[in-house]
Amino acid sequence: NESLFLSDYFEPRDKQMIIPFEQLSSEALQGLIEEFITREGTDYGIEEVSLNTKVEQVKHLLKRREVVVVFDFATESASLLTRRDAEIIEQNRTAD
Repeated sequence: NESLFLSDYFEPRDKQMIIPFEQLSSEALQGLIEEFITREGTDYGIEEVSLNTKVEQVKHLLKRREVVVVFDFATESASLLTRRDAEIIEQNRTAD
């Protein structure tokens, strides 16, 4: 009976790591982008911006590496973070 959890096979040195968004399936990436958009709660001003437009904006940010995919070994899940937020997390982790 094999485990499905990565943590059962090895103890990662890092708690989180950035992974290239190109390694995700299009469905997984779409889900992460939509979760990121709704989590951010960004104010787009007076004009309402469609979900498709927001998705394209985030894809552009991913290509420019301003938003990154972060895999968390503890929860075995991925999420999108701004590069700045990912760097702050990394700084706090190395300070501990």
